[in-house]
Amino acid sequence: MKHLFSCLFFLWIGVLFSQETETKYSTVEVNYFKGNIALHNNSILHLIKGHPEGFIVSWNKKTFGFNDWEQRYNYPDYGVSFAYQNLKNDVLGNNYALYAHYNFYFFKRNLMLRIGQGLAYATNPYDKYDNFKNVAFGSHVLSSTYLMLNYKKERIFDRFGIQGGLSLIHYSNANVKAPNTSVNSMTLNVGVVYSLEESDPEYIDDLTKEKFTEPIKYNLVFRTGINESDVIDSGRFPFYVLSAYADKSLGHKSAIQLGADVFFSKFLKELIYYQSVAFPEENVSGDEDWKRVGIFAGHELFINKMSVVTQVGYYVYYPFDFEGRTYFRVGLKRYFGDKVFAALTLKSHGAKAEAVELGVGIRL
Repeated sequence: MKHLFSCLFFLWIGVLFSQETETKYSTVEVNYFKGNIALHNNSILHLIKGHPEGFIVSWNKKTFGFNDWEQRYNYPDYGVSFAYQNLKNDVLGNNYALYAHYNFYFFKRNLMLRIGQGLAYATNPYDKYDNFKNVAFGSHVLSSTYLMLNYKKERIFDRFGIQGGLSLIHYSNANVKAPNTSVNSMTLNVGVVYSLEESDPEYIDDLTKEKFTEPIKYNLVFRTGINESDVIDSGRFPFYVLSAYADKSLGHKSAIQLGADVFFSKFLKELIYYQSVAFPEENVSGDEDWKRVGIFAGHELFINKMSVVTQVGYYVYYPFDFEGRTYFRVGLKRYFGDKVFAALTLKSHGAKAEAVELGVGIRL
């Protein structure tokens, strides 16, 4: 599992720093945060104590429009963050995390939205003997996402600036190992920004306004990974997903999608057998088919050589009831040339993660 999460994280790092740029200008930030654990599941009620706090240290590389995609997205920053969080609970312990992130700007660059994705290390995960109350983290290594919405003002005092706002920090191992109820922290944050150069160049604004058109593209994707059901120690099994879909570009930035998935999830086969033996009152025979077929609609947001994918699907073949017929997928794609891509996605049913999917595909 550690190797899986490490591969996913370094793929994300590679995606981020493959962006073309011609500037060396950057900033360093230190943010302190404090807040509350959100109650998204009653099973973590006993874990909500005190007010978790910590800090985030970030390095940001700035863009100024040397490439077209930078101008289309209002000159975003990209960089890396390190976070420490004391969850104010002896059962949960402390978390340390490393992220790759993007900063997007609005309202004359006074409002910053940061999206970060990375790996976290939990100091006190679930243990059936020594820490059985921690149903949130089933492993030391977790995936983590954080969102930060800040008012930000650089260079108020020479190279120093300030920022403050709201942050959401999420930890989960995406059901690679049970239990995995996960934790979401809603926090307030305040921090300082330091510019590493004496001054910044002017932003370039020479993007032409020509209309972009592209014919319908056809995609084939193979996804795989490992996961476990919510039954602790039921075992981790591989899964395979075959996807086919068409997409139509709406411009330089985005495309809409329509397609189908076929799921081969070995953990579901084991869960069917377990329920047929352990819970006869649920009328599970054990012979139910563990394969599923879904149709989905989606959207793809292109950012240079990478893109952000969001999809919502519905199972049309659903012989065994598991978390409902509706499913969601969100994640990243990295293009290698015009046709071949790698994908890193999270499949879930509402707030309940099912799997982290590592995929390869072709767009024709």
